[in-house]
Amino acid sequence: MALVPYEETAGVGLQRFHKPLATFSFANRTIQIRQDWKQLGVAAVVWDAAVVLSTYLEMGAVELRGCSAVELGAGTGLVGIVAALLGAHVTITDRKVALEFLKSNVQANLPPHIQPRAVVKELTWGQNLGSFSPGGFDLILGADIIYLEETFADLLQTLEHLCSKHSVILLACRIRYERDHNFLAMLERQFTVSKVHYDPEKDVHIYKAQKRNVREDL
Repeated sequence: MALVPYEETAGVGLQRFHKPLATFSFANRTIQIRQDWKQLGVAAVVWDAAVVLSTYLEMGAVELRGCSAVELGAGTGLVGIVAALLGAHVTITDRKVALEFLKSNVQANLPPHIQPRAVVKELTWGQNLGSFSPGGFDLILGADIIYLEETFADLLQTLEHLCSKHSVILLACRIRYERDHNFLAMLERQFTVSKVHYDPEKDVHIYKAQKRNVREDL
């Protein structure tokens, strides 16, 4: 979401982010994601959490056909693209500065008959929530979106707004720093949270969250 330099800025690992295209295979299709690190930084490269979450969706962990989904801080749009290919109606969101880049990836990777199922829309956490129906989504997706502590309160407000009591949140992330644990603790105050998947090779966790039942808080 935020266009800031990422902390892991050294070593061979970042060379892949400077490649103009990242190629993946999901939903029986080759997906080519355009990257632009120099112009948009972290918003314009594919992070491991997005790959792991896309793989988890492809495994059939949640029923996507006919599902109403939203991806937060979508960046390149990989997760939203995969969700649409797997049958979901997806609203793929990010801040205004990243939208044109995001749209280009979505349009390039969805065939014409699927494109109506994917809408790219501006969402700055905690700000323009009025343009989104409260509790309007079955599934809320986020990959590597919890790295800036100053955004946590706005992100939680956004999740609270988008969720109904039946909605499922799936967040894919690495747990590297104290702030990551802090976010999970904040999340658990408002939602029931469980870890549903771990990729040891990429060191990425996927957490499932749902709104707490009123009875649980009594």
